[in-house]
Parts: sequence; structure tokens; C-alpha cells
Amino acid sequence: MSEQAAIGRRRFVRSADRAVLGGVCAGLADHFGFNLRATRIIALIALFMTFPMALIGYVAAVVLFPSRHDPERQPNHDPKFEKALRSAPRQTMADVRRRFQALDGRLARLERYVTSSRFNLDQEFRKL
Repeated sequence: MSEQAAIGRRRFVRSADRAVLGGVCAGLADHFGFNLRATRIIALIALFMTFPMALIGYVAAVVLFPSRHDPERQPNHDPKFEKALRSAPRQTMADVRRRFQALDGRLARLERYVTSSRFNLDQEFRKL
């Protein structure tokens, strides 16, 4: 499975590694690419403003959503890239496209050099 397919079909999970009370805020921050501290502050404000509904929603999220706790497991993708892709997908993909175009240019120059007579001449000089 490619990394793009794995990122495309992500699920919301609570983060047990960075949890304070159930890991719901950490899971939301991971899922949407938000700052964890800002997510917790917003959740605290929501708790004070709509106490019963926010509390019921938080408890429901703790009960309904699974928890992820894998400190030894290394992700097969770059977490910074995933966060950037979630927060600004167009800019992130444009940056990836630019990088691949630069790599394609470098590869074309390398291919031109390897197939040139200059490369064969350089190889002959190295053999001397």
C-alpha cells in the first residue's frame, strides 16, 4: 500500500502517547494537523461554555474511538509531511511537485553526462 493511500484513508484515533484525559484532544490535533496546545485550550473553553454537552461529547469520544499506543512502532511516512498535507494540501503538493521537477532535471543532466562521449573519456583517464 502506498503512503498516499494510507494518508488518504486515515481514521480518527485517540492518542494514548500524548494523552492527558483520554487522548481525545491529542487525537484531534494529530488528525487535523492542529497545534496540540491550541486544541486543548479550545476544548477547555468549550467545556466552560457548554459544560454538559462538551462533557458528554468528550466522554463519548473516549468510549467510541479507539486508542493508539505504539511508542516503538516507527511510522513509514514523515509525520511533518502528513501534518503539512492536512493543514495546507495544495501548497504541500505544489512543494512536492517542485521537488520532483528538480530531481527530474538533475536526473536528466546525469543521464546526458553518462551517455556522452565525455563520460567515456573520463572513464578511460581513471583507468590509467
